Amino acid sequence: MAFLFGRNRPRSASDLVRSTKELLQRLIKEDGQNPKTEEELARTLSATKTTLQGSPDTEAQPDQVYSLVNNILQEALLPLLVSNIHRLPFEARKDTQTIISNVFRFRSPGSTSSEPDALKEVLRLQPDIVVSLCNGYDKRESAGACGGILKEALKWDAVAAVILYDEPQSDGRAIDIFNDVDVSKKSSGQGVFWRFFDWIDKSSFEVSADAFDCFRLILTKHKQLVSQYISTNFEMFFDKYNNILIKSDSYVTKRQSIKLLGEVLLDRQFYEVMTRYVDSGDNLKLIMWQLKDDRRMVQYEAFHVFKIFAANPNKSYEVQKFLIMNKQRLLKFLPRFLEDRTEDDQFNDEKAWLVKAIGNLPNDTSALQTPNGTPQSGGRTPVQQQNGAAQVRS
Repeated sequence: MAFLFGRNRPRSASDLVRSTKELLQRLIKEDGQNPKTEEELARTLSATKTTLQGSPDTEAQPDQVYSLVNNILQEALLPLLVSNIHRLPFEARKDTQTIISNVFRFRSPGSTSSEPDALKEVLRLQPDIVVSLCNGYDKRESAGACGGILKEALKWDAVAAVILYDEPQSDGRAIDIFNDVDVSKKSSGQGVFWRFFDWIDKSSFEVSADAFDCFRLILTKHKQLVSQYISTNFEMFFDKYNNILIKSDSYVTKRQSIKLLGEVLLDRQFYEVMTRYVDSGDNLKLIMWQLKDDRRMVQYEAFHVFKIFAANPNKSYEVQKFLIMNKQRLLKFLPRFLEDRTEDDQFNDEKAWLVKAIGNLPNDTSALQTPNGTPQSGGRTPVQQQNGAAQVRS
């Protein structure tokens, strides 16, 4: 009986961490072929979770939490948990997500740091964990848990910086964001951030949706950091954004990507990005093609990006030229565009303004200033300029 009662005593922090590591290593060696190992590991993870956050019947004890978090960090348990989370049974994966999130948000008593102490320590010594969490999108089994951890951790700029500035290193380690980041240096495109485009485009619906949520959070939560990063990597970023996301065969990906683009371009923090994007005739053509999509919500989101091009008081030569070439088609197309949205007053006001703005454009391109500052000679009519240019057909 003493043996049985002994099993009910709370396990020490060092015992929980040691047991978890041993069981994880056994699970890897057995390649998931031993249910007993899975069951024992699941019980140990459940006990670890309870120690960190308590249960409906017991409150977490601060001294035990402090000891457990320190043991987890000192024994480098987090990398092992993250890299093997896909091997765990469903409930154990959920417990592991809770454990890691609790560690990331842990603050020492009396701490005045802006970031949680444990997360700051992870970013200083083991930033690879953040990269590994992103790589959780490689597998359906790990995507949800890793994504959940990431989205909570992305409250902090430093986590976003690890993802953005990750680059392959000769020693295999993640970049030291506190010492090694040069924000003026262009990315190689080989870091973990750039993998989000394929995770969104090529994964199953559930993984794609979770990856997009994380991607969107990076872009919209850390505006100053991201605007600098996109400005430095403008061509590569929008080559992927336009050709992978906006041109995606997935309705959900296409619609969400156009909507996110509109949100980013209309945000003051992204002013420089916006001006460069709307200077491009190719970008304008891409968005105008989306106006003709047969799915109405894609058309609606594209409208909100198209109006940015039209409202720009300093349109580039190629944007002005393309709008003028399509003036008559747009004036026929726009009044009938989503005309069933009769109760959307803001949309209808914006559409009316857009029709007026397009109507005020010159009728041909002869008066335009070319990029070198000289008037365009031999102005042709829009009909004559159709060849070789994408047109919005009414």
